[in-house]
Amino acid sequence: MSGSGEIPPMLQSQLAQLQQLKAQLEAVARQKMQVEALLKDSESALTELEKLDDNSVVYQNVGELMIKVGKEEVKGDLSEKKETYDLRRKTLERQEERVQKKYQQLQQQLREALGAGQQTMGA
Repeated sequence: MSGSGEIPPMLQSQLAQLQQLKAQLEAVARQKMQVEALLKDSESALTELEKLDDNSVVYQNVGELMIKVGKEEVKGDLSEKKETYDLRRKTLERQEERVQKKYQQLQQQLREALGAGQQTMGA
């Protein structure tokens, strides 16, 4: 007698929840990678901007256009973006930790439940 009919509904529900948590973990990890890339780009741009003297010509993308702007204005914009990306990264890290903890707890519960079920069948 094999098949999914032997798995109790509660375990099926927990397995589905485990799959959802795994998908959520993967999504958060992707988002975190994207934010980290944006953060790195902002940091690199700020570093390069610092190398320029105050009279240098600086352009900033605005939609389809590149607009000539002051160095300090670009520096301010980049600093704000960097702060926003850093905050978003920290938020995603906390979210990732919470989901990872839930995932591990549910995984442990399932192991225990499946282990107890195998012992019952063997008796």
